[in-house]
Amino acid sequence: MKNIFLSLMIFVVMSLLHMQLTDWAVKYLRLPGGDYGMYSIFILIFCSVITTIGLVTVIIFRKHYYSILRIAILFEIIYLLFLLISGNNPFVYFSDSNNENLLKIFMYVISFVVLLIMYLIQLIYSKIILSKSKN
Repeated sequence: MKNIFLSLMIFVVMSLLHMQLTDWAVKYLRLPGGDYGMYSIFILIFCSVITTIGLVTVIIFRKHYYSILRIAILFEIIYLLFLLISGNNPFVYFSDSNNENLLKIFMYVISFVVLLIMYLIQLIYSKIILSKSKN
């Protein structure tokens, strides 16, 4: 059971990170509020679907998802797969340079940033667990 609750916590943290970083990217690019004002909420809904799929996967393959990094990689694989399926092509920016297409590149970059953050959390978590086991 610990595995499922850990997975849910990781999925929620990653969803909130994706939402916040996307909101910052939209503000940084100064995209119009009418078209992109609710984009971060859309990403949160998008990530909640990914969380559901990921949680079902963790429940089915419980023994294989025992670390934070494995669960984070599962989330990011599903996230990137959904970005590709939704038609979010990052290479369109090179043929039509505008901020809307730059946001598509940022969506993929944000994915790798969130994965890096989760990797750092895994390192910190493992250091804490190792120090507690030595005592």
